[in-house]
Amino acid sequence: MSTLPVVVAVDGSEHSRRALDWALDAARRRGAPLRVAHVRHHVAWTPPGAPVVVPPPADDDPVLADARARVDAGGAGDGPPPQYLALDGAPGALLPELGAEAQLLVLGSRGRGGFAGLLLGSNGMTAARDAECPVVIVPPPGREVDDLLPSEPGARVVVGLKADAPDDATLALAFAEAALREARVQVIAAYPWPIQSWVAPGDLVLPVYDQDAVEHETRTLADGFLTAHRTRHPEVPVEVRPAPGDAAGLLVAASKNADLVVVGRHRRRLLAPARMLGSVTHAVLLHAASPVAVVPPAAAEE
Repeated sequence: MSTLPVVVAVDGSEHSRRALDWALDAARRRGAPLRVAHVRHHVAWTPPGAPVVVPPPADDDPVLADARARVDAGGAGDGPPPQYLALDGAPGALLPELGAEAQLLVLGSRGRGGFAGLLLGSNGMTAARDAECPVVIVPPPGREVDDLLPSEPGARVVVGLKADAPDDATLALAFAEAALREARVQVIAAYPWPIQSWVAPGDLVLPVYDQDAVEHETRTLADGFLTAHRTRHPEVPVEVRPAPGDAAGLLVAASKNADLVVVGRHRRRLLAPARMLGSVTHAVLLHAASPVAVVPPAAAEE
């Protein structure tokens, strides 16, 4: 049975070159083919009298030539030879389709056409929302994040766990990636604090919550959900970090010096059947200092 490739989208920008480097490393770790794709967005019509824009042949594509030179400079390794693919069309439509035959789809945080102030381009957002495989967004270097969760040095894959609605697909990717990188998994299990209680006007009796008890319950639930993944990857050290506050802020803080942050895509709901990115995933994509993997829900949940 053939191994699905790691697909990376390039457009000649520095953002896509960083994505290419990350994808090349990921493909080597997996022993998987690397597929480099350039989606060339040429205008389908021209004003009367204007010259028709004809895209160059794939063999003469300068963006792919630049990518090929970068891959060759990094060393071919022992894996399958890289593949290079030129496609003509709208990147927002074609990039998610590339994920149908990939184990990972890797993109830079924005491309050549993005505005300088954008933290994440529209193509990256669309691919993370619509692709059938996990999508990795590689950010620019130098992003500063708050040091809310200082961690011990060493390779680390961060994953968010919602104690009342765990996502097995997200946890599975985090453990698999940590095993490939000989890294530990750092599980961020956020819980709300202080807990808001709604009472009737004039009601003077307020429930009392013990934060230590809430944190203990969060850790206990998290440990239970992690049992199967620990069994599957006994070689992967696991650090469970229950923490009070906003999940997005905690995951962004944990991204400092992390190898990867893994988050789930929003599950479809009865009253919201369209695919979407949840608010936590959206915030992490915009602000994390490390690469972020967005994992689609299992087919049964879609």
